[in-house]
Amino acid sequence: MKKMNELGVPVPDHKAYVIRNYKDVREDQRERALIETEYNMFSFPADLLTLDYLSDSGSTSMSDLQWAALLHGDESYGRNKGYYVLLDAFRDVFERGDKPEKLVNLILSGEDNVNKLMNEVYLTSSEGGFVNGGVHQLSRPNTFIVPQGRVSEYLLFSTLAEVLHEINPNRKYYIPNNGHFDTTGANIRAVHIEPINVFDKSVVLEPFPYKEMDLRNPFKGNMDIKQLEEIINQKGPDSIPLIYITITNNSIAGQPVSMANIRAAKEIATKYGIPYFFDACRFAENAYFIQKFEEEFKNVSIREIIKEMFSYVDGFTISLKKDGLGNMGGALFLRDNGVFVKKYSINGKNIGIRIKERQIVTIGNDSYGGLSGRDIMALAVGLQEVVKLSYLKSRIGLTQYFAKRLAENNIPVILPAGGHAVYIDMDKFFIGTAMKTKNFGGVGFTIELLKHYGIRACELGPFAFEWDQRSEEQRKSILNLVRFAIPRNAYSRSDIDYTVAAISELFKNKEKIPKVRIARGAELSLRHFQTGLKPIYPKS
Repeated sequence: MKKMNELGVPVPDHKAYVIRNYKDVREDQRERALIETEYNMFSFPADLLTLDYLSDSGSTSMSDLQWAALLHGDESYGRNKGYYVLLDAFRDVFERGDKPEKLVNLILSGEDNVNKLMNEVYLTSSEGGFVNGGVHQLSRPNTFIVPQGRVSEYLLFSTLAEVLHEINPNRKYYIPNNGHFDTTGANIRAVHIEPINVFDKSVVLEPFPYKEMDLRNPFKGNMDIKQLEEIINQKGPDSIPLIYITITNNSIAGQPVSMANIRAAKEIATKYGIPYFFDACRFAENAYFIQKFEEEFKNVSIREIIKEMFSYVDGFTISLKKDGLGNMGGALFLRDNGVFVKKYSINGKNIGIRIKERQIVTIGNDSYGGLSGRDIMALAVGLQEVVKLSYLKSRIGLTQYFAKRLAENNIPVILPAGGHAVYIDMDKFFIGTAMKTKNFGGVGFTIELLKHYGIRACELGPFAFEWDQRSEEQRKSILNLVRFAIPRNAYSRSDIDYTVAAISELFKNKEKIPKVRIARGAELSLRHFQTGLKPIYPKS
């Protein structure tokens, strides 16, 4: 008799105790809502949708243990108890590997031994990593809790720009990345630094047989190391304040980054004395791909892979709304006395102190960072759950199933599938029609998908990345994609099957999909969140 894992279907990993029923919304009602919200996907009322793939950011279904942890939330303004266990959960995941201490369990179990709590939780002192403790977090702050990822980007880049201006107010600065996401690029541009995307577009778009997704992975999210070094030599090392790698690579079809590539980028950073950072939003999913497809790590645990990944960087930004961690939260981390801290602590002022000042003025006291105590407790538990292999197999398995079903229906999906979403190549989707890049066909596709089938997706192509506002050189790194980001633990294979059927029907009728004109706000930063649009339907 076959064993459980030999049946050819995934082994169930959770059960649903709470459901949310959808409303029965007619097509004409959705069309009315589209008109009144200027056809903007971000403005459409979520309660009128059937399925929502707009983003996986904060849209996760939390576990029973996370819901239980909410009740332990401490809303004290200064040094709530969740603050301590969240900092320790960060140490568990990013620094301790297979030796987590899981101090959150002391709080969840109702530990009332005061001396034990003081000695192990509240009055511990640590230094030398990403999470200083006790007095060291006061004198050399290096962990900054914020509401979401873009806030950590704001803290990092606004403070960095301030320091760079003091060093040399006349120099032009550049930050290379394997694929800056929309908010990342916007935060960098806002402080007059130029983001540069460093990847091989031809590699990303290269065909891949869907039947081999479980057998190999080309790590299409990798940084182009040769191009990176060319940029450093062209611009000059002093013009590159840091090297930034996104794991997994959201802009580049959610593709993973190999450990070999992470190491290679570290070598370049060390060679030129440049600080090295992660945009670490989906670090656990990236670790899963490393374990599965890099021979060196076949028998290494997810926790140990994460520990090694983060051993190479001087800091990282992260949205804690991703990777199944929780519904709210983000953070910025600096390695204590690392390259970044040493290089940019100038004029007698530690850069962590500068960041903390900005955090307190704009976001809130450092121990809650704009979050509720309930959010903080849910995150402390979520950090322990997201590194579980059973969760990652289920999560990424559903994404692979989605991509496989699309490929079987001849939809031009980027393969292999990434961890959190599937991406459709709209240039290939519209082959045989009159649709051009400037017509924003991906947006037209999302409008029709929502109107006819109640499914919301997100264009991440020439509209979102402001193709018409960019130079010819900058346009080269803009892909023409529509993303379907899958909320964690929320959807099943039946939801995916319905989505594939809807996409396939639009593909059969692609000549009827409208071109789209920007009616209001073409020049706005992150315009896809707020512009007004107008579909232009083909004449019948």
